[in-house]
Amino acid sequence: MPSGTLWIVATPIGNLEDLPPRAVAVLRAVALVACEDTRHSAGLFARFGVGTPTLPLHEHNEREAAERVLARLLAGESVALVSDAGTPLVSDPGFRLVAAAREAGVRVSTVPGPCALVAALSISGLPTDRFCFEGFLPPKAAARRARLESLATDARTLVFYESKHRIVESLQDLVATLGPQRRATVARELTKLHETVLAGTLEQLHARVLADPEQQLGEFVVVVEGAPDGADAARLREGERVFRLLAPELPGSRAAKLAAAITGAPRNALYRLATGEDS
Repeated sequence: MPSGTLWIVATPIGNLEDLPPRAVAVLRAVALVACEDTRHSAGLFARFGVGTPTLPLHEHNEREAAERVLARLLAGESVALVSDAGTPLVSDPGFRLVAAAREAGVRVSTVPGPCALVAALSISGLPTDRFCFEGFLPPKAAARRARLESLATDARTLVFYESKHRIVESLQDLVATLGPQRRATVARELTKLHETVLAGTLEQLHARVLADPEQQLGEFVVVVEGAPDGADAARLREGERVFRLLAPELPGSRAAKLAAAITGAPRNALYRLATGEDS
């Protein structure tokens, strides 16, 4: 008997209208839907008239649940996998199931759709040709800083997920490890009613979020520009050093202009250092 198909189905990250018709059709047609949280998915399924039986598959039971799903697939039934929001396996469970299915020769197919990291990257205004997705940073401060220090010289755009419980501390650590002038975007509650997208330097964003309790609520994607190449980084460091020597004696804009002329560092970066504004 040929096996069924394991469908990896992306679901909305906020706005339920982002669920495409093909996803609805697949969810209705399969014999079973494996859900990260069946209670969470119940509301989405009710909205679109999906009455398919469900099975919980989350980080705490994935090994056992994957065995049950694989048995159904090998018996010829098709099964869909969904996470609470977005594309399954992207900082969500499902890897063991997909790996086991492929090893067993089961067809694995996708119904692509919403993904918070791609959505945030696309509106960040930062380079998208090369990026590094790091998921959630470690919850402990020491481990978090160690991870960030390992990324400090990475030239790719960096993308992180963060929760309301640690967004302020993570931004503070980003400032400390990557530098206050690194450009970044904080995307909060994407596609939801209270969506906000803040852009600026890491220093500016940390100050903005720290000062506004509302900006500390929800789910976050933080996008940070990559490190400049070695020569550019050296010029910027030297420019900042010269600027700090000139700043006590001159207006900020004049000190930035002279420091840039002396060192070859970008004047805009030095001007932001002085004023917190773009020139």
